[in-house]
Amino acid sequence: MTEAPLKVPAGAKQHLYQRIRDDIEARIMSGEWPPGHRVPFEHELMAEYGCSRMTVNKVLSTLASNGLITRRRRAGSVVAEPSKERAVLEIQDFAFDAARTGSIYRFRILHRAVERLDSTAAQRIGLPAGSQVLSVVTIHLIDGLPGAYEERLINLAAVPEASEESFAGDPPGTWLLRRVPWTDAEHIVRAVNADRTLARHLHLQSGDACLVLERRTWQAGTFITEARITYPGSRHHLVGRFSPAGQGTPTGLAVP
Repeated sequence: MTEAPLKVPAGAKQHLYQRIRDDIEARIMSGEWPPGHRVPFEHELMAEYGCSRMTVNKVLSTLASNGLITRRRRAGSVVAEPSKERAVLEIQDFAFDAARTGSIYRFRILHRAVERLDSTAAQRIGLPAGSQVLSVVTIHLIDGLPGAYEERLINLAAVPEASEESFAGDPPGTWLLRRVPWTDAEHIVRAVNADRTLARHLHLQSGDACLVLERRTWQAGTFITEARITYPGSRHHLVGRFSPAGQGTPTGLAVP
């Protein structure tokens, strides 16, 4: 006789969602579940964790959108093949990308401070001048080579716990992805030439071409974060696939 799933209090649903997601991600990233491995069916996960189909479906949808699994109608889900391409319109997680391609990822926090927005930044992100934000600068290293230089502002009115976070375990972007859901995002891609600061941190020559991705995210109209991520132009490229109907799917920021 099959036991009915346990009823989960509403307040515990988000915690259970995170637990299931973390468990599956850990199995994939550790190699316990290699590419092509069948992920348990929804009813199997419901029985294992004593949760609703809605919670399981939300977890699998998130994993699929992050490129960790491939969902197949009627056939279930399997662990996705690693890809070195990353959709420019996705919210990037450097650690996940590196783990899926067999690369070694590290990061260093170069700057972390609670600051007040000046008028220029306030106008750009739509917050009042003087609002408190956490300013964080991070260098992302892939196989020991600088892969990206990230400058980030986090709205402390929306994410107050960030003011006490050291980011010792996760870089700011990953930390936010795990804790703060977002509903809207704006992306701007442009090219710049490396100044002295970028050249030093990205191991480039001054004037070398760089690719810059500026991203802003909101949750139900509330500004969450702005990230300005600069990539060495010689080691990254954009790939897009489009249909005749005009529906485009950008498919990559290639990461070394």
